[in-house]
Amino acid sequence: MELIRGLCNLKPQHLGCVLTIGKFDGVHLGHQAVLSKLIAKAKALGVPSTVMVFEPQPEELFTPQHAPARLSLLRDKYIELKKLGVERLLCIKFDEKFASYSADEFVQSLLVDKLGTQFLVVGDDFRFGKKRAGDFALLQKCGQQQGFEVVSTQSFTLEKARISSTAIRQALANNQFSVAEKMLGRPFSIAGKVLHGDKKGRTIGFPTANVLLKRCKTPVHGVFAVTVYLQDQEYKGVANIGNRPTVNGERSQLEVHVFNFNKNIYGHFISVVLQQKIRDEMKFDSFELLHQQIQKDAALAKQWLGVS
Repeated sequence: MELIRGLCNLKPQHLGCVLTIGKFDGVHLGHQAVLSKLIAKAKALGVPSTVMVFEPQPEELFTPQHAPARLSLLRDKYIELKKLGVERLLCIKFDEKFASYSADEFVQSLLVDKLGTQFLVVGDDFRFGKKRAGDFALLQKCGQQQGFEVVSTQSFTLEKARISSTAIRQALANNQFSVAEKMLGRPFSIAGKVLHGDKKGRTIGFPTANVLLKRCKTPVHGVFAVTVYLQDQEYKGVANIGNRPTVNGERSQLEVHVFNFNKNIYGHFISVVLQQKIRDEMKFDSFELLHQQIQKDAALAKQWLGVS
């Protein structure tokens, strides 16, 4: 799958596509149902299937304090979209300049002139252009004038409940990981590159692999029993997701202690699947009290995961 980052990297060879636009946060089963139809339509028309996303997401630019918690980063979306067979992923930098595009400019300059859109799939609540002036009805009108068809995504149901990123966030917030897994079509995970931390865990016998969350908000917080995947190998561990208040942490990150593991994995990508929540993140009056709690957390995680 080709990743096109930014409008500046759209070339003449990218003209002509079947396109869908959205956040695709989580790339859940509802998204997958829409994308399978998109891919089929693209094959029928003989043009590439293309997904357009924005980074950051619009709410993260305008109202970051109210932005929804991220289920997936761009790298996560790329991996899942590639698995589905999408041919192109167009990531547009959403900034003040792009936000100032009028609705007409969005259609003419981007959808028509740069992408040569032949078929467009969007939600019927999709808004675009400066001050969100453009809507689904305007897209349909422009499509009729410019010669491309516009259709709406359909809700996809699971056990009579609509699958949505919002519903998945709620399931995760309620520690209903199996419910989230049913809607995602896979276990919820947090993935990223292992970075150097402050190495305080090493001083108490609990070294951790640290991954920055790179989100305005994370959908989960606390201490969890987890499964860790590294280079197709599976390990068990205990993880903290949050801001580490006891050590005055300034950045939101995942810290995972992998049981029976002593390899140097700085710079490697890991994927961490949450299995069971142990407790909420909390601030302790001393590092020693934190140490004692971590020992209890690790024991509970081992018990739950069946690790000796």
